[in-house]
Amino acid sequence: MEISLLGTGLLGAAIGERLLQGGQPLTVWNRHRERCAPLQALGARVAATPAEAVAGAEVVITVLSDGPTTRTVLLEQAGAALAGRLVLQVATIAPEESRELAAALAERGAELLEVPVLGSRPEALAGNLQLMVGGEAAALERARPVLAALGGEPRLLGPVGAALTTKLALNQLIASLTHSFSLSLHLVQRAGVDVEAFMAILRASALYAPTFDKKLAKELADDYANPNFPTAHLRKDLLLFLQTARGLGLETEGLDGLATLLERATAAGLDDLDYSALHRLTAGT
Repeated sequence: MEISLLGTGLLGAAIGERLLQGGQPLTVWNRHRERCAPLQALGARVAATPAEAVAGAEVVITVLSDGPTTRTVLLEQAGAALAGRLVLQVATIAPEESRELAAALAERGAELLEVPVLGSRPEALAGNLQLMVGGEAAALERARPVLAALGGEPRLLGPVGAALTTKLALNQLIASLTHSFSLSLHLVQRAGVDVEAFMAILRASALYAPTFDKKLAKELADDYANPNFPTAHLRKDLLLFLQTARGLGLETEGLDGLATLLERATAAGLDDLDYSALHRLTAGT
């Protein structure tokens, strides 16, 4: 099956590498062509434009930065070349954006299957992503040979929009858990409580989440280099969650402060660091 991959950032590049390791013919495109070089070295063909990338493909995978970029690349740059293609849209975008994109693609003779994932570069390289699917069951069956290389059994959650709603719900937990743990860690440190004693009690309790230990070393060392999921992406996803939740009539005031805190990450130089760099923002003065 010929596959094209639009977007070779952290997650996109890992997905491409995994597909190439499995012997899949792959054509890749990125607006920064040099970011395709590692995949080219592994055997991918590099296309000059999105339209060229999708021309010979049966399945098109998009892992682009946000909804507006995804829409522009697919509808304006790939355009008519998408006719007959199945588009697997992996990036985290708003559910309403996904529904609008699906309708626009259908007008061009293409079909959208939203496939947000839980996991990042290490899980993609190992083929251990959790795959959430929104769309038609028949489209999922068509995509199954590709998805089988990336993770476990895909979970069909409903029509287009359902998988991205689920993804936003999960990513809100990433933001909230990271924030709450960071504050608690700062508190015990400043009060002079032994961190390992605190962690031992936490690990033995119903309050514990594995992500706490996953990020503890980074926070203690204040080293957030080599991210798999940067702070800028966490902020984007939290803002999408808030937008979606408010649209459904939910009370989101409790999260507004966290969103405001993450807005300070850009000026603090944290956007490109691991999202646990939020720990620097909760440190206060």
